[in-house]
Amino acid sequence: QVQLVESGGGLVQAGGSLRLSCAASGSIYRIYSMGWYRQASGKQRELVATISSGGTTNYADSVKGRFTISRDKNTVYLQMNSLKPEDTFVYICTGSLRSGQYWGQGTQVTVSS
Repeated sequence: QVQLVESGGGLVQAGGSLRLSCAASGSIYRIYSMGWYRQASGKQRELVATISSGGTTNYADSVKGRFTISRDKNTVYLQMNSLKPEDTFVYICTGSLRSGQYWGQGTQVTVSS
């Protein structure tokens, strides 16, 4: 079993910053890629950013230049700067392993105007 646990969400004013963390634990030999998605209630999950085991990153257009994804072994981070009210979502961590794709429970980020 593999567990992904997020932390770092919360309430912040527009223009502010938050840093999300996600730690993977359990039966892990190697995590190929890790990333962040976000989801509003009743809506489809959308990609925020991903990072490969080699450090290659990919971002949604809506967050380019404001968010930075990084990784330290089995922990992935999302530094979010210049936050906007439209960044209000549940942010969900994911990891891709040989045994499958795993997801965290999510952490709420609320940006007030």
